[in-house]
Amino acid sequence: MFYRVSTTVISPELSKDLNLTTTQLGLLSSVFFYGFALCQIPLGLVLDRFGARLVVTILNGVAVMGALFFAFAHDINQSFGARSLIGIGMSANLMGIMTLIAAWFPVNRFATMNGLMTAIGVLGNLLAATPLAFLAHTIGWRMSYLFFAGFNALQILCFFLIVRNRPQGLQPDNVFRENPLKGLKQILRLPSFWIIGVGAFFRYGCFLALQGLWAGPFLMNGLGVDIITTGNVLLIMGVGYMISLPIFGRISDYLVHSRKKVILPSFWAMALLNLFLVFCPREIRIEWIYLWFLAMGVASAPGQIMYAHIKELVPSPVMATAMTGVNLFTMLGAGFLMQIMGLVVEAGPQGLNQPEAFRPAWLVCSAGLGLSGMLYLFVPDSRILKNYPVNSKK
Repeated sequence: MFYRVSTTVISPELSKDLNLTTTQLGLLSSVFFYGFALCQIPLGLVLDRFGARLVVTILNGVAVMGALFFAFAHDINQSFGARSLIGIGMSANLMGIMTLIAAWFPVNRFATMNGLMTAIGVLGNLLAATPLAFLAHTIGWRMSYLFFAGFNALQILCFFLIVRNRPQGLQPDNVFRENPLKGLKQILRLPSFWIIGVGAFFRYGCFLALQGLWAGPFLMNGLGVDIITTGNVLLIMGVGYMISLPIFGRISDYLVHSRKKVILPSFWAMALLNLFLVFCPREIRIEWIYLWFLAMGVASAPGQIMYAHIKELVPSPVMATAMTGVNLFTMLGAGFLMQIMGLVVEAGPQGLNQPEAFRPAWLVCSAGLGLSGMLYLFVPDSRILKNYPVNSKK
């Protein structure tokens, strides 16, 4: 999570040191997600064959190398290559941990545990806000990246030493032995897969394009907010997202026994919040900015339940392939929307000194989220969850 959004608070320094245009800055943030996304389809096969413990460990080693290269990058090509390596290295973390959750927990705890896992991961988002802004201001963005690369190396060592693929004595189901490409044709014929994929594309794409890059220029250039306050605003957005993830997961699992009833309202809420930015004046009180970013973090959290939703709409042998496919849409959305927002804004980095310059970007997000909400009306709810015994431990 840290690597995904770490370019936003240091975007002015990156633009200056690497001589980046607005389009290049958007592409620099996007290449992480393109590298991440391209690994998703073959990833299911590798995870099924070798297990999450080994795959996540090896790929995170690639990510640490990419972070080191990025810290020493001196031109646009070097920085692009380094960010691509980081994206490839991070590509197994989400699906690897979902594989572990599926092996260790029952169906009616999947969304709760997935939300809790993602909430813990959001600590990386928080590190990429005020702490990174403070470190970059104190020791520079390059030394900051070296520090977090070292922290990542220590963390993945602990992961390898402690984590096991499944409880002792539990044999993997057939789903873990299936080639993830085997059921691809079946999934591609399912309209709900495409609708959930579009929803994941815009939901996470708009959230990450804001938090991962464009919130920094919008707050610092468009609204005249200083770098530390910008970090604090992003921090509160991450806190809202982090706290809400397990809450909405538990509401879905235990309270309403539904995926759709929790996911659908979040699209409308995010679309309306983006419309607010369209009309945001430069003189707005900082308290309203804090409240808006907190609300956006909360509204984005139910989208994580889409992984549980697609998992419960497809046959058991193709669950992993379906979740990996949705994750492909998720990462492509983050990369594409970061880049497209850089193309539609009305000025270069030095000319983004009014909130009006960002309006086309917020309109793109609002329209995409509204479309996703309309399409999601046609997705059936999860019957498996509704019929699952509440007290079952299996």
